[in-house]
Amino acid sequence: MPDHASRLPPRPVLMVLLLGALVLGGAARLRGAEYDEQYSRFLLAGDARPAWPVGAFTAAEGRQRFAGAAAPAGIAADLRRTDVHPPLYFWLAAGWRALVGDGLLRLRLFSVLCSLGALGAAGLIARRAAIPPALSMLLTLGCYAFAYTGAVARGFALAQLLALLGVLAALRREPAGTRFGAALAGSLLGAAAFTNYLAAFLAVPAVLWLAARRLSHGILAALAALPFAAADLWFLAAQHASRPDQFQPFALAHAAARLAALGAASLAGGLPLYAPPALSGAVAALCGGLVAAAALLVAARFRRIGAARPRLLLAGLAAAPPLGLLLLGAVSGNTPIELRYLAFATPYAALLLAGALASLPRPAFAACAATALAVQAAAIAGLLLRPETMQPMRQAARQAAALAAADPGDPPLVLLPRGNDGVGIVGAFVSEAPAATRILLIDAATRPEALRPLASRLALVRLDRDAESSAAVTALWARLAADPCWRARQGSSRIELFENGCGSGGWTSTTAAR
Repeated sequence: MPDHASRLPPRPVLMVLLLGALVLGGAARLRGAEYDEQYSRFLLAGDARPAWPVGAFTAAEGRQRFAGAAAPAGIAADLRRTDVHPPLYFWLAAGWRALVGDGLLRLRLFSVLCSLGALGAAGLIARRAAIPPALSMLLTLGCYAFAYTGAVARGFALAQLLALLGVLAALRREPAGTRFGAALAGSLLGAAAFTNYLAAFLAVPAVLWLAARRLSHGILAALAALPFAAADLWFLAAQHASRPDQFQPFALAHAAARLAALGAASLAGGLPLYAPPALSGAVAALCGGLVAAAALLVAARFRRIGAARPRLLLAGLAAAPPLGLLLLGAVSGNTPIELRYLAFATPYAALLLAGALASLPRPAFAACAATALAVQAAAIAGLLLRPETMQPMRQAARQAAALAAADPGDPPLVLLPRGNDGVGIVGAFVSEAPAATRILLIDAATRPEALRPLASRLALVRLDRDAESSAAVTALWARLAADPCWRARQGSSRIELFENGCGSGGWTSTTAAR
């Protein structure tokens, strides 16, 4: 009689998957709306670049623009015209959205499911590489960049899952299945790049590793990825100039320093951000030192990490995203080094670290593993709970709502910078603001005198997510401060509150006394 229980994952693996569901689901639920997520939502609604009203509108009216539904052909056309991403995630997310309904949390849950699949795939890779699966999965989940990108409404989690499945296919042991495994690996890695272009960095070491084992397998994997590469090029040809000022100009020293800092943060999180100011430098040095110590441990114990051939592949996969970003920056003349892009390296770095830890004597293993997991746990707690790790739109919306609640008879008109395309800032703010919040979008040309008939109180939201929003807020703040009809009042960290005191053209004593 077959032993079905033996086919189930071991209990520690199941426990890590359950913990992963709690952590990633918590991140999806607790974190505020983000700039880039609004590109996903508007694109899926068939309104990729919304034409907002010239006058004031409510947050409820703004949220209605998320309610539409785009067809696959429309998604592809809008991406080629307005964005810098391939379409696979958006096509699948549109199907998910049709099943579960609209809403940021519901859309984020698609990424959560993909990330749980990615965790499971990391555990299977660990088994084939003779590395402890549960520890590998736990360290992967604890990587800040993995958990962060695993719960946002973007294509990172899906690309991560497809890439890990591709690596798993490349590691097939069965002699009869090696050709199939190579072709499947190439297809899955190609699909990952058709989800996020930067996942193509992972295909390079995987194909080279297969070719080193047997040249025909490497060629087969490359041919299997070729259709996806051709489709990527078709989209890139139309998109390459759509965001010319997205990144800073390239300078090797700056890029290397940024790569080191964000590489450490991708593994150990943003602990220095919310440490006491007097200790933030020490905490940053401590985190950097721990990450450097982990890298040295992997290097020193490399020959003892699991099986020989798989560890070479894992090392190439861990190194490919940071090196690829550095090379891309040098070629393109900008610095495309972001925490979310480095997330593609984290599962393989975690696998290598798990293998290095497992090779230590038991007392050293226990101490080092406990230290690594404690640091990661603190980082993940910050990801879930600390506003310093979140984008500021939720905080701004809550502060505007508090000003309205303090004087419900005269709620302020919220002045919100439109930004460079009316998507990221506006979409995130209307997602977070109470439905009745009145919003007026501003730009660098907005004049104080045009605002006098609209409200007696103005809440100028200080958000500078792009150059246009920063210029608009700075210009209007200066004009309001110089205008005789507007007086600054105590606001908050994200809001500048102004009151209109013009009766018959001057500041009235009644308003001044309020």
